Amino acid sequence: MVPLSEIMATELVTVSPDLTLQEVARVFASAGISGAPVVSGRELVGVISTTDLVEFETTNPGTPRQREERSEWGEIETQPLLDGSDEGEPGLYFTEMWDDSGADVLERFESDSPEWNRMAETTVGSVMTTAVVSLPPGAAVQEAARLMLPAGVHRLLVVDDAGELVGLVSSSDIVRAVAERGLGEA
Repeated sequence: MVPLSEIMATELVTVSPDLTLQEVARVFASAGISGAPVVSGRELVGVISTTDLVEFETTNPGTPRQREERSEWGEIETQPLLDGSDEGEPGLYFTEMWDDSGADVLERFESDSPEWNRMAETTVGSVMTTAVVSLPPGAAVQEAARLMLPAGVHRLLVVDDAGELVGLVSSSDIVRAVAERGLGEA
């Protein structure tokens, strides 16, 4: 039996439930990770992943992309240039007409525009998964796999007897252990 303590990561990136979703997306990008435990003080309170971020964005659409028909939409008109000259550019008409047409999900992740600031206004604590899948450090790797598979999770948190976070085992860690150690072979 190979215990989780032998394959778990112990240097973890953790995040606070008070971080905004925009801030946690930046943490994920800079650390090259797709999820992290959420810790308040020393207490493990949840886990957040890129799946949670994408789900939040796709279930909270931005400004509607359709606009009601307006009578003044007639022919293309030219607008004065920014320098005040009389020559105009037809493109400005469309820019003004569709200035609130919306942005796709990926654009909203990093936009500073006020209409797309849901990521900057929503905290990790309001989106995180609170049903944490965890095991003690002495649990077998096979037990972790049997727990993770039906739960549909890609990371399992390792907590000690006091309930304190001591490590993390990802599905990649389990695959690596199987490949390197031949777990399950007779």
